[in-house]
Amino acid sequence: MMLQRRLEGGWSIIAAALSVALLALIELSFDQWRLLIVASLLMTVFMLYHKRLRHFVLLPSSIVFTSGLLLITMNLH
Repeated sequence: MMLQRRLEGGWSIIAAALSVALLALIELSFDQWRLLIVASLLMTVFMLYHKRLRHFVLLPSSIVFTSGLLLITMNLH
């Protein structure tokens, strides 16, 4: 049971990283990435207060984290 709970969080991080990797292939502009980050942050806040969606809050926050890392690397080059 404990291992299953740990894996549930891992799947959402993997799904978020894959979605950001697919979005990176589309080659979005810097402003479009910022808009995606803002939308994901707003979705995180909404999901925190929703009774059923609270369990999936790691998904949009992981998208924000991986998108932010991608923007940092894009800005350095």
